[in-house]
Amino acid sequence: MNVVANLFSWTDRLVWLGLVVVWLWAFIDCATRKAATFPAANRLTKPAWLAITGFSALIGILVQNPAGTPGIISLIAVTASSVYLADVRPAVREITGGGW
Repeated sequence: MNVVANLFSWTDRLVWLGLVVVWLWAFIDCATRKAATFPAANRLTKPAWLAITGFSALIGILVQNPAGTPGIISLIAVTASSVYLADVRPAVREITGGGW
């Protein structure tokens, strides 16, 4: 039984690390984009997306289940950051002509 418990523990840690990477990636990417490109791409303003991605990262990192595993709040927070990465980032990159 101990092997299974260790497997679940390591799986939770890997999922948690992946969530943290997504939160930070979205926030850092948003912070490095030019503010004028957001309205040009018909998206919310840069400060709005910085608030959304920053708040989701903060809440996702601070609020955990008592067991320390990702919970429903973490999933909601990663959804907000994923919307930025999947919808806003490509539109803004198209305006600026690429970039990382």
